[in-house]
Amino acid sequence: MLALLDAIASTDLPPQACRVFHGRGGRHPGCERWSLDWFAPVWLLTSHGPAEEEELQAVGAALQARWSTIAPGRPLNWVVQLRDEVRASNRVMAGSVPEPHVVEEDGARFVVHLPRGMNHGLFLDMAEGRRWVRRWAAERPGGRVLNLFAYSCAFSVAALQGGAASVVNVDMARGALADGQRNHELNGLHGASFLPHDIFNSWGKLTRGGPYDLVIMDPPSYQKGSFVATKDYARLVRRLPDLLAPGGQALLCLNAPSLGPDFLLDLVRDEAPGIGFVERLANPAAFGDISDERSLKVLRFRREQAA
Repeated sequence: MLALLDAIASTDLPPQACRVFHGRGGRHPGCERWSLDWFAPVWLLTSHGPAEEEELQAVGAALQARWSTIAPGRPLNWVVQLRDEVRASNRVMAGSVPEPHVVEEDGARFVVHLPRGMNHGLFLDMAEGRRWVRRWAAERPGGRVLNLFAYSCAFSVAALQGGAASVVNVDMARGALADGQRNHELNGLHGASFLPHDIFNSWGKLTRGGPYDLVIMDPPSYQKGSFVATKDYARLVRRLPDLLAPGGQALLCLNAPSLGPDFLLDLVRDEAPGIGFVERLANPAAFGDISDERSLKVLRFRREQAA
C-alpha cells in the first residue's frame, strides 16, 4: 500500500468533495482495493475486501502526520469502509462525523452518510456528468429533465442550478429520494418532483409527463431483484424515442467493468431508432483507469430533429 501512503503524504487540503487516491483504476499495482475520498471534514478510506488492523493503523498514522501539516490544530476525522459487492461495514476510526454531514461540489451542497450503508449519497466519479448537465441547462434555460434512478438527485440539483425549468426524479428508494429533497432544500431549489416508483411499471405516467429535453439514465449495473444491466438496460433504451423531444438529449451511464462503451452504443443502435451518439464524457482525472473499457461510461446521445 505504499502508493496510498505516498499519496497521503503529498496531498493538500482539497477545496471540495473529491477522490484523492484511486487504486481501483489499476494504476497503482498492489493497491487495487484501496481508495481515499475527502468529504469535508472527514476522510473516507475504502477497502474492497478485508483489511488488516496493521494496514489501517498505517493509514491512520499517515493521515495524522499529513493532517498536522495541512490543518494544524484541527481534529483528524476519518472513517473506514470494508466492502464487497453486496455488503459493507463502516467504522469511525478517529474524530467524529457531523450530523447532518453536508459537503460541497462546484458550489452545490449535498448531504452524505459515511458511517452507515454502502453508498454515501454522492457518487464522486460522476462529477463531470453533473458539470455537463449544469452547462447544458445554462445553455438551454427552461429545459425539462427526466432523471431515472435518481438516487439522491444530484443530477437534478445540477440541472436546476443551471437553469432547467423542471426535473422529474424517479427512484424506488424512498430514503434516497428523501435525501434528494433535502439536497434541493439545501440549495434553495424549486421545480423538482420526486416519484418513489418502479420505473418499469411507470412508463405510462412518465411518457404522459413528457416529452423531455434531457433524459438521464444512471442505473446500477447489478442489483439483485431490481436491475441487471445485461438484461434490463435494453428495456430502458427502447423507451427513449417516446420520452425525448425532437433534438432532445440523453445521458446514459454505466459503471460495470465487464461491459465496455460498445454495450450502450449497440443498445441504442438496435433499440432506439432516430437517436444518435454524440460523445463520451471524460471521467474526473482522479478516477484514471488503465482501461477505458473498464471505467465509468457516460455517453451522450441526441434525438434527431423533426423533419
